[in-house]
Amino acid sequence: MSRLLPPLLLTALLLLAWEIACRAFQLPVYLLPPPGAVALSLVHRAPLLLSSAAATFWMAFQALVVAFGLGGGLALAVSLNRSAEQAVRPLAVALQVTPVVAIAPLVVIWAGLDHADRAVVALAAAVAFFPLFSGVLTGLKSADPDLERLFDLYGASPLQRLLRLRLPAALPFILEGLRVAAGLSVIGAVVAEFVSGSGATQGLAWRLLEAGNRLRTADMLAALVCLMIMGLALNAVVGAIEGAVRRRLA
Repeated sequence: MSRLLPPLLLTALLLLAWEIACRAFQLPVYLLPPPGAVALSLVHRAPLLLSSAAATFWMAFQALVVAFGLGGGLALAVSLNRSAEQAVRPLAVALQVTPVVAIAPLVVIWAGLDHADRAVVALAAAVAFFPLFSGVLTGLKSADPDLERLFDLYGASPLQRLLRLRLPAALPFILEGLRVAAGLSVIGAVVAEFVSGSGATQGLAWRLLEAGNRLRTADMLAALVCLMIMGLALNAVVGAIEGAVRRRLA
């Protein structure tokens, strides 16, 4: 509880300053609504926001699973061969630095206009891919050199070396990559839904677009609050898993 008190106090102070500024300067609600108006929007639109948050969370979760399977599996495969790593790493970096908005139209076409959710999952997975690939690959190469030589001395097979030495050594890197990718999967899902140009997914990004087109700023901020809560919750879950694994290994 003592760890939560400082951020809660700071948040309360910021909300109070926001409320006072809105009233003192008499800002129009379409420009910057007070926190009270955002809270009312959260209450009145709770069922709609919850259903949209569930849709966004499900797409982000699917993207995280796909990114973990592809990124982790590819890193595992190329870690066994240096030439394969040198061939694949530049392509992985190229995917990371390519803006998702640039490839979104292609992915939407390939997924089909009737399957916008597939396009969103694919684009979000592309955003979350590199932290997992890089984390797993770095972790697999971080084993103690002395232990590597010991495994050589006893004639360990590549599979034994992988399961008993490299994977345990890589676990902290995998968990850290998963934590980063979890946040990126939510960001990727929202950005992908924005650029897909379809309301079929009915996620929080669509609620933001809908409210923005109608100048309902309080509704936009309410959707943003839902996104922040969802991102914090996902990060907390991954952090709890990481803590449990570290305590088990300690």
